[in-house]
Amino acid sequence: MEALVLIGRILFSLIFIGAGIGHLADAEGSGRYAEARGAPSGGMVVRVSGVLIAAGGLGVLFGVWMDLAALGLAVYCLLAALLVHHFWTDEPSHRPIEVAMFMKNVSIAGAGLMIFALSAGGAAMGWQLGSPLFSL
Repeated sequence: MEALVLIGRILFSLIFIGAGIGHLADAEGSGRYAEARGAPSGGMVVRVSGVLIAAGGLGVLFGVWMDLAALGLAVYCLLAALLVHHFWTDEPSHRPIEVAMFMKNVSIAGAGLMIFALSAGGAAMGWQLGSPLFSL
């Protein structure tokens, strides 16, 4: 069972590591999108979030304070869903993609909360470099 948990952690991590690198590689383009969606100081927000989500993805992948990393990624996903993918304010032609992005972020936040709870609760999480920061 631990092997499946490890595979799940790897798959969960990939989106954050890839998105973090993408945020940093195209901070200007991503910043323009963020500003168009209402985020303040788009370029700076994108750079900071890029570093944080890449670090969180690596934390879950390698098991370094995995609980804190997963909780941070869950919070990030919920904030991104509410602050960037606010489909309810969009024109009908733009809603479908933003609904999909909103639901993706909310769903991934749920997975992050599960990883947080399992890791902090002492569940067997497969190979790890570190121990949980929290103890539930």
